[in-house]
Amino acid sequence: MTVWNSRRPVFETDERGTNLNTAWEGHRRFAYDLVCHMLPGKIVELGTYYGASHFAFCQAVKDHGLATVCYAVDTWLGDQHSGLYDESIYQSVQSSSNTYYSGISHLLRMTFDEALLQFADRSIDLLHIDGLHTYEAVKHDYESWLPKLADNGVILFHDIAAMQDDFGVHRLWGELQMQYYAVQFEHSYGLGILMPKGCSPVTSYMHANWNAIKPMYP
Repeated sequence: MTVWNSRRPVFETDERGTNLNTAWEGHRRFAYDLVCHMLPGKIVELGTYYGASHFAFCQAVKDHGLATVCYAVDTWLGDQHSGLYDESIYQSVQSSSNTYYSGISHLLRMTFDEALLQFADRSIDLLHIDGLHTYEAVKHDYESWLPKLADNGVILFHDIAAMQDDFGVHRLWGELQMQYYAVQFEHSYGLGILMPKGCSPVTSYMHANWNAIKPMYP
């Protein structure tokens, strides 16, 4: 790999307005481009809410005709940080999934621990962790799902820059980035990109050229 392409995609679900002004909105272009460069076989995210991140992954798969399968795991009931969800949120996500990304998007309405049984070890190329944000909860999610990550896979952590209340993602991120290949964004509450099982040519290039790539996503 000799170049990193930054695209300006059209996110089809924006016409419904549900992904605008969410905490993840500022990372969607990077997520889209990461999928385009990685060409992952399987993407799994833990914590979906309105689907801003999940549908960014799906849009890249759709636009480029990739064979990637995208899974979103969530109870769509809420938690102590997001508050309790109205059933309409799940219905909105389900409708967008069926309307725009049929055959690409798969919603698993269950707890993260329950979903572990759905995936073989070393089968997930891109894992996004965005559930309950206490230190204990995110550490549990990371440790539980790490065996499911493929060699040279990538883990995304949202809210690494959120310091309020009992948010603890920043604590875990501080520990992990000292042990493994890692890069990060600070805007939109922060996004950590971790390669705990080594780097592929794509992620090796991304890591080595991060100072040039990062400004592409202000």
